Parts: sequence; structure tokens; C-alpha cells
Amino acid sequence: MINSTYVPYFTLSAYFDTGLFKYLFFMIVMFLYMLIVGSNLLLIVVICMNRSLHEPMYLFLCSLFVNELFGSTGLFPFLLLQILSDIHTVSAPLCFLQIFSVYSYGNVQFYNLAVMSYDRYLAICCPLQYNTRMTFNKVAMLIAVTWLFPCFAILVLLSLSAPLQLCGNIIDKVYCGNYSIVKLACSDTRVNNIYGLLYTVISIIVPLILIFFSYMKIFRVCFSGCKQTRQKAVSTCTPHLTSLLNFSFGVCFEIIQSRFNMKDVPNIVRIFLSLYWLTCQPLFSPVMYGLNMSKIRSMCKSLLLSSVRKFRSSDRFVQLE
Repeated sequence: MINSTYVPYFTLSAYFDTGLFKYLFFMIVMFLYMLIVGSNLLLIVVICMNRSLHEPMYLFLCSLFVNELFGSTGLFPFLLLQILSDIHTVSAPLCFLQIFSVYSYGNVQFYNLAVMSYDRYLAICCPLQYNTRMTFNKVAMLIAVTWLFPCFAILVLLSLSAPLQLCGNIIDKVYCGNYSIVKLACSDTRVNNIYGLLYTVISIIVPLILIFFSYMKIFRVCFSGCKQTRQKAVSTCTPHLTSLLNFSFGVCFEIIQSRFNMKDVPNIVRIFLSLYWLTCQPLFSPVMYGLNMSKIRSMCKSLLLSSVRKFRSSDRFVQLE
């Protein structure tokens, strides 16, 4: 795949000289990355260590947090190196690897949100049948499909983009994007464009349709049910819907920024729009789910308190010695 690429490296032209401010930007990005890793890792540990949280909803949440760690790791270390570097180039193999990780993150996120909406539909609309319809085997199958299908679709996408003969190597972004490479092609890109459209429908439109129909049925049950039913639905669905809207807006920003000419827009605004879906969602999800779900909130508190107690007891032991 890589040997057929005529361009050995790409230049990322969206970076600009910030002088000594680059160290400030480095510290900010490093802090955000550490915050993302720490918060998502904490919730993964909490869910995995507590058997009371080994329920479908929390297992899907765990998959969501793992995906956010995966997507952030595909972007932030690369971003940190580029901020400190004076030459903003990336080799072709690393560029395609980054496209795979970033696009996988986006696709898995949408499919994970769709599976979570289906889980909430069964819990609210079919509560008596929930345990029989959402078995452990079905949960495992849904999580496997959520990860494997998007990864396969992206491998096909890259297998079409990598052999293209390119007439340039300048990407007007701060990280690699598939459509940015396709735009550099001298050869015929009709197959790439057709598959790109199909890929967009499969990875974005289909999950959104599934989410829409799930919530249409949930809202129908809520409005026809009692006040207690409505309150339960609101408390369980609010984090999911807020997360979905935030991520969807971020993806829309990225599509608009990639597909349309935005030369008149300030460079810093274009950078923010292209990074929004990769940074805000991994920061947003742990806070949203951690604060709104009482089980996760109480488990996080107990885990942190036990860690503090262990640290204090070890410190006292050292002082006694």
C-alpha cells in the first residue's frame, strides 16, 4: 500500500510561526491530553473493577471511553511534536496510519452511540424483555461489530487512496485527512469519490437514522407514560443525547472545513474547527457521564477516597520509619 505512493512525505501547511508561544501551546495541549487520558482511564478502571457495573449500558460506555483514548492517542502525541517542530512534515506511512486511527475513532464513536441508543430503547420501551433481549453474547457481538466494521471500511478507503498518483504534497491542515490526499491526485478519483460518498452514508447517516428512530420511540413512550417514567428517561438519555449533539456538530465542522473553500476564514478558526471533534468529545464524555450517572459518580468517589487513604497511610508509615 505504501510503496505505491509516489509522495514520500506530506507538508502540513496549516501550522504557522508562533515564536515562543509554541511552548505555551505545547503545555496547553499536553494538559488537555493528560486530562483526557486520566478521566477516560479512570472511568474504564471503575467500570472494569466493579461487577455491579458489568451491565450492558456501562459496557457500551466502557467501549466509548476506550475509543476516545484511541482517537486522542492518534492525534495528541503527533500534535505535540508538530507544535515544537520547525518543519511540519509527516512521512506517508505515518500519515496513512494517522488517517486510520482518526477516522476509526469517528466511525466507532457514531456506531457506539447508535448501539447505546438501541440499549436505552430496550430499557425504556421494553423493560420486561430487556434482560432476555440484551444478553451478554448480544452485547459482545454489538461491541465487536461497532469496532470491526468501521475498521474494515476505513481499510478499504485507504486501499483506494494510497495507490493514487499525486501531483503535490501540501495538506492544508494540522493533521492528515483522506480527502486532503485525494484532492492532491493527478489520476482518476471517481472510484474514491463514489466510495467516499458511500463511506459517509454508512459511517454517519446510517447510525444517525438508527439513533433517530430509537429516540422517536423513546419519546413516544415518555409522553404517554407517567411522570416517573419521564424522569427516568430524561436522566438516562440526557448524557447520551448531549454527547451525540456535541460530536455531530464537531463532525459537521470538520466536513465543512475539509470539503469547502475556507481561505477567507482565519487560520486559527479553521484549526479550531478541524480539531473540535477530536478534542472536545473525549473531554466532554467523561464529565457528562461521570456527573450524570449516580453509580459511576459514587464508584469514582470511593476509588479516589481509597487511593487518598492508601497514600496517607503509606506516608505515615514512612514517617514512622
